[in-house]
Amino acid sequence: MSWRLRTADLDDVPSLEELIPLSVRKLQSDYYSTAQMEAAFGPVFGVDRQLIADGTYLVAEADGRVIACGGWSKRKSMFGGDASRAAEDNLLDPATDAARVRAFFIHPDWARRGIGRAILAASEKAIAAAGFARIELVATLAGEPLYKACGYSEIERYEVAMSGGLALPVVRMAKSVNP
Repeated sequence: MSWRLRTADLDDVPSLEELIPLSVRKLQSDYYSTAQMEAAFGPVFGVDRQLIADGTYLVAEADGRVIACGGWSKRKSMFGGDASRAAEDNLLDPATDAARVRAFFIHPDWARRGIGRAILAASEKAIAAAGFARIELVATLAGEPLYKACGYSEIERYEVAMSGGLALPVVRMAKSVNP
């Protein structure tokens, strides 16, 4: 079955709100406890409408159904849905700041078919066209192998504090943009 990439729009939000929990609960379960995953909805995992409004978020579709999403950002936030963000998400300066790769989620039935790589390649191309020289991201432990295979290097490992005293181990990674 084939799929295609396109720029996300606000009409995709209901599909994204279904896809994200499904992807997290299945594909992250080897790395995080159920409690960690559930606490991460909002502060770490969630729809960011600003990415959609900026035109930097992509969805992959098969038979009219959203099967994956991800993209990049020219804004300060490294992760998280807009529902958990209290302040305005300021723009980055391409001359001094790194663009962000953000919010990749794949339907479990479509995992490991090259969709994440395709979204990442399209994002990197757009990042270069926007004039950024560097890219940073915060990878989940499940996503780390993909980013490492695509040339990203570890900067640091840390934990995102969440409700209930829980924490989510993540990896901040970076890569130079290839013009």
